[in-house]
Amino acid sequence: MSDRTVDVRQHRHRHMLPFGAQPIGNDTTCFRLWAPSCEHVALAIEDGDTIAMAATGEGWFEAEAACGPGARYRYRLDDGLAVPDPASRFQPDDVHGPSMVVDPYAYEWRHTGWRGRHWTETVLYEIHVGAMGGYRGVGAYLPELAALGVTAIELMPVADFSGARNWGYDGVLPFAPDSTYGTPDDLKALIDTAHGLGIQVFLDVVYNHFGPDGNYLHDYAAAFFKDDTPTPWGPAIDFDQAEVGQFFIENALYWIHEYRVDGLRFDAVHAIRNPAWLRTLAEHVRRSIEIDRHVHLVLENEQNLASLLSCSRGQVCHFDAQWNDDVHNTLHVMLTGETEGYYGAYAEAPARRLARALAEGFVYQGEPSVLHDGHPRGEPSAALPPSAFVFFLQNHDQIGNRAMGERLTRLADHDALRAAIALMLLSPQIPLLFMGEEFGSTQPFLFFTDYTGPLADAVREGRRREFAKFSAFSDPARRARIPDPNDRATFEQSRFARPLDAARAHDAATSDASPASPASSRSTSHPGEPHPAESDAREWRHFYQAALAVRHRLLTPRLERTRSLGARVLVEPAAPDGETAALLAARRAPSAASSAHASHGAHDSPTRSGALAYGAPASNGRGGGVRAQWRLGDGEVLTIAVNLGDTALALGDLPPGTIIFETPDRVRDTLDARTLAPHAAIVWLTGDLHAFIRHPLETLA
Repeated sequence: MSDRTVDVRQHRHRHMLPFGAQPIGNDTTCFRLWAPSCEHVALAIEDGDTIAMAATGEGWFEAEAACGPGARYRYRLDDGLAVPDPASRFQPDDVHGPSMVVDPYAYEWRHTGWRGRHWTETVLYEIHVGAMGGYRGVGAYLPELAALGVTAIELMPVADFSGARNWGYDGVLPFAPDSTYGTPDDLKALIDTAHGLGIQVFLDVVYNHFGPDGNYLHDYAAAFFKDDTPTPWGPAIDFDQAEVGQFFIENALYWIHEYRVDGLRFDAVHAIRNPAWLRTLAEHVRRSIEIDRHVHLVLENEQNLASLLSCSRGQVCHFDAQWNDDVHNTLHVMLTGETEGYYGAYAEAPARRLARALAEGFVYQGEPSVLHDGHPRGEPSAALPPSAFVFFLQNHDQIGNRAMGERLTRLADHDALRAAIALMLLSPQIPLLFMGEEFGSTQPFLFFTDYTGPLADAVREGRRREFAKFSAFSDPARRARIPDPNDRATFEQSRFARPLDAARAHDAATSDASPASPASSRSTSHPGEPHPAESDAREWRHFYQAALAVRHRLLTPRLERTRSLGARVLVEPAAPDGETAALLAARRAPSAASSAHASHGAHDSPTRSGALAYGAPASNGRGGGVRAQWRLGDGEVLTIAVNLGDTALALGDLPPGTIIFETPDRVRDTLDARTLAPHAAIVWLTGDLHAFIRHPLETLA
């Protein structure tokens, strides 16, 4: 990762926006705003002049002012309303305050030789910047992630939002990194540091809506929206309007070139409802990138449009991959037995659905979906490579949209969970981890905002009202226990904490709440011995690190041109008996370890919270097993067999190759009976492994 000698100008980067504030010389800045709803607009410099902006046609206004970086300004509209710049690069006083002129050239990049990584080298790690202590807090943790085997961090949205706490999906100023996390140069320093460690940086961007507080576009650019197309956030954004489409295209280019991010994850693009514009966006990005630079574009898309992920020789490849909710939802059913909400669409024959997800990517490829009123969902995806799908067991949505924010370590058998993690980390799909899962965190990650007044009431009560339709929260008293998103304590519970710190905080809280409680109820340790939480975390981290080492050493170099050889069901989950069903129901009863699950789709409140809950045990119970095979790029065969159930299952003929990973340890000893032990996973790979390790490139050639 060493730098090469380059022209000094390559140490400083700027994307020249066609709007907003652009410093053009010593203490001179050009301002440009699209305000088609206004006849007159003035530029108001804080502690300075107010300058009438010239109307240049088609709704555009321009002005030059004798000010430079650091100057604060607003645009004053016909009615006297002063608004921030929609293309503001920084909002030091939040979304209702003045914008600040920023010099993009102020930051001097250190790792200018960085050109990114191939997509197949990617192991993603999703982070909420605020929960990890801002840009500097994230930067401090990067060396540990590099040692773990993570090759890319994915930042939840950082675009400026109202208040000091938010998931980021309520952003209203998409060019301004939120000041709560640090300055623009702090974000650049984080990205620069990551590059020096060989880590890519992906950024989650939200183009389907604006947040409920701080969006002034309706006041001066009504044409930005379609009044005849309502959404949960108000009128839909009109991507067919040239200026609107260009606004978001420039935003993507801005993050890629001015901040040098290595990839973008586009949130909930099904809500954009314009696949043609998405292709145009991708084409602009692809054309702008230097020939030797790797930049990756990833979708979240409930519609499962495989056509957005496909490309053929001589054509533009629009998007590299999509978050694979199908594989997550199927495995969640198999691990937890939950079947309410959208998990109901995966409850029937979940092992068969998992086999399809491993072999073909999407589970729903045009079949009717109960979640879409029986309408077809998805397109055929079997022709896509496995790397077109991002495989996760946990992420911000799947944890944080639960009423109580539980992780899988609170919901699933730990041995079964490890088997599923092995499948995730060693399949040819692209794995994604959520912050803290590498040490088996049991800390919640809750839905949080920082609104006040009627909006805060709407968010809190709307969220609780959404959960009322699910059995776990049918009782109003139980719904009242759902944490208030605007309570600072909700955010504090979600802060990233190392295991020992979290355990000590838990012990202190337990002791304070019940001083007379027995010691066995707390995570105590004897003098000179490591704290139990620390030992457990070390075991989890070793597990992730070992699996990722196998991935990077034996699989990553040959993932290009990998194709599925199919997958088959070993066993479907068995229906639980009455006693087991009762235990499952009791375990999921609303308490400290209970929850409901929220989705993107149903938004009763004006923010990113809808409800899909659980409460009843699965009709099929937990468990199930599958076996999948892939032919890697060099012709060798990778096989993974996984058993998530409580009993051994028949494996059949043993796969070809050498065992390269297993969980639990020595589970291979059960293979003599052609069976796979409970809660187990085994991975085989054909070929001369020693020769490949010594000379991987020669072997591939």
